[in-house]
Amino acid sequence: MPEFRLSSPDLEVRVSTRFAAILACNALIDGSRQPLLRPASPDAAGTATAAGCFPLVPFGNRLAGNQFSFEGRSYRVEPNAGDPCRLHGDGWLAEWQMAEATPRRVNFRLDVAASDASPYAYEAHQIVAVEAGSLEVALTVTNRGERLPFGLGLHPYFALTPQTTLLAPAADYWLEGAGYLPTQRSGLPVDLDFSRPRALPDSWINNGFEGWSGDAEIRWPERRFGVRIAADRLFRRFVLFQLNASFDPTWTRDWFCFEPMSHSPAAHRLADLGGLVPLGTNETLAGMVRFEILH
Repeated sequence: MPEFRLSSPDLEVRVSTRFAAILACNALIDGSRQPLLRPASPDAAGTATAAGCFPLVPFGNRLAGNQFSFEGRSYRVEPNAGDPCRLHGDGWLAEWQMAEATPRRVNFRLDVAASDASPYAYEAHQIVAVEAGSLEVALTVTNRGERLPFGLGLHPYFALTPQTTLLAPAADYWLEGAGYLPTQRSGLPVDLDFSRPRALPDSWINNGFEGWSGDAEIRWPERRFGVRIAADRLFRRFVLFQLNASFDPTWTRDWFCFEPMSHSPAAHRLADLGGLVPLGTNETLAGMVRFEILH
């Protein structure tokens, strides 16, 4: 598994061509290393979900029913990753190529052909770069096949400590139903209204949020630092994910996911495509998310 290291005076980042994963991202604060993202577990070479962050392309979340209609045609996809639905597209399961590498920047490339498993043919790039006080992750996808709806997202894992707070203003969110699929949009309950800094409830969370400003803050007061998330206009939704002990008895409440998204969960089945963008042949969708250190 080829790995590369990026560094600046205040950041150390380790990345891999497998899944285009970020394996570690440490802020250098007052002579100590503080994890900006959850460090990868030892089995990160085998699964993207053990890494600190991975890309979602050519869409994120679950494709409900493994079929969709678009511009008068019907399409089917095959489920993946042991899930009943096709989950998170292809990029998070693939070996990417290194298109460019410097001490502060890497450019991963992935080429995917259409197949019986999915009609999507595309070229994707993920650029990971360290700047003064920030980590930047840029995603692009170029359609190399027939006209289809595309989306992008990032799936970062953040440390969860007893004092962690999240600030992420949103308009409303999707209720979750059977098969981890959304059912309907609803107003935000008090414990999931992050218009002001708030601790995450000690419960299962797996919901898509709509009407996000593109700005968020996560703070770890006992560690005396935090991260500001600043996303391009493409990302005006996010998914919040947290396990609980009934789902996983080994759960120790030490991480959660805050996932900037270009589209709603199960967006292929929504009448307006829920933020998915139709791309013709050789058309491109692009966006960037910046993670800034807060002292």
